[in-house]
Amino acid sequence: MSTALVVGASRALGLALATEYARRGWDVIGTVRGSERTGLHDLAEASEGRVTVETLDMTHQDQIAALRERLAGRTLDLLFVNAAITRGDIPVGEVPTEMFVEVMVTNALSPMRVVESFRSLVAPTGTIGVMSSRQGSISFNTNGGHEVYRASKSALNQLMRSYAARYAEAEHTLLLMCPGHVRTELGGATAPLSIDQSIPGVVDTIEHHRGEPGLQFLNYQDQPVPW
Repeated sequence: MSTALVVGASRALGLALATEYARRGWDVIGTVRGSERTGLHDLAEASEGRVTVETLDMTHQDQIAALRERLAGRTLDLLFVNAAITRGDIPVGEVPTEMFVEVMVTNALSPMRVVESFRSLVAPTGTIGVMSSRQGSISFNTNGGHEVYRASKSALNQLMRSYAARYAEAEHTLLLMCPGHVRTELGGATAPLSIDQSIPGVVDTIEHHRGEPGLQFLNYQDQPVPW
């Protein structure tokens, strides 16, 4: 039985990822930030033990360490970090420092802290994936807007490039995934894709590249995204 750890699985894309992997017969460990009941709890109750819920706010290093300790005996076939925030479309010169720091810590630094902490639990030929975005592509940025969010995803991509170089001898599959422009709280109500149109493709893409060492930046249709 394959096991996936999905960080940020309480709702939207993360919950859909956990649901899709459970539907495909995986054991899924999903994380939520707080104590409130979420869709992941409903999924776990209906899963006959295949889905479990853990608490993690990944912006707190002590919580990352505590979860790492709780899962010390597990082997992960997939570690996937799905968590991001945006604070609106504000020109960068008007962004308060604390807002800039919050977005960067949540979207770039914290996912990498999770990857670094849990990499030793991932099977030698397992997959480490992080949810990126088309907005993290410098080549695709011809319209501007949402500057801090874009910058945070570009920073995430760069940090994953550095991670891949540092662990070049490892056999892990490393994926930065772009889910497309999806109708979520983050993507907005006018986005062209539904979650059901995006996430099965994300999972298909992840599974298609299982066992391929090295880093790729791909979208939900298994197409390369330019850096």
